[in-house]
Amino acid sequence: MHRSLLTARLLLFVSLKRMNTNRKTGILLRIVGVLFCLTTIPPAIELVANCKPSTGALAQTDRPSSQPTPVPSPQAQPTATPPPANPADVSSMDAIIGALYEVLSGPAESNRDWNRMRSLFAPGARLIPTGPTPSGALGWRVVTLEDYITRIGPSLEKEGLYENEVGRQTESWANIAQVFSAYESRLKSREAKPYQRGINSIELLNDGKRWWIVSVMWQNEDQKNMLPEKFLKR
Repeated sequence: MHRSLLTARLLLFVSLKRMNTNRKTGILLRIVGVLFCLTTIPPAIELVANCKPSTGALAQTDRPSSQPTPVPSPQAQPTATPPPANPADVSSMDAIIGALYEVLSGPAESNRDWNRMRSLFAPGARLIPTGPTPSGALGWRVVTLEDYITRIGPSLEKEGLYENEVGRQTESWANIAQVFSAYESRLKSREAKPYQRGINSIELLNDGKRWWIVSVMWQNEDQKNMLPEKFLKR
């Protein structure tokens, strides 16, 4: 409404300026125009002062969407240099996979050699546990090696874990290799029956000097996904 009043005032002044009248008539009309402006300015100011934010349809469009808003990827953070590896741990695929199982395994209430584990993994390596969610869908989480050590390490040291390889299928070419390593997990080394089995999908890289673990993704066996015999052979 206040815009209409201002427009009216503007049109009035323009028309007065263009009118071809005598001097007395022009002065009289200009006085009337000034009085008109003075009487309409206060209502316009009051209208603007009393204006409140809308809570109607326009405000509803500002609500967050149910879909996540894409955000730019954060800049890569510097990755710590791994500690020197024991040459015997990284000289072959057999050696580095064996070292991985060894460093994870141990009795309850005992420390793990996490620096040995760090020495096996390439800078920026990722670990990816997968499994069913409460809704029944497949879920996964991508974590760094340090995240794994911080979050999972204490429970391994407290409760104990013995994980050993029971089968392997390897595909390799040039300097890269992909290994399906079937495993059995026990809480105590002498338990006859494992409490779980699964597959570690291990990506390896040889830089010409040694082998590195680039990533490990794993899934536990369940009633819907039993380990086939071909993965239980070497």
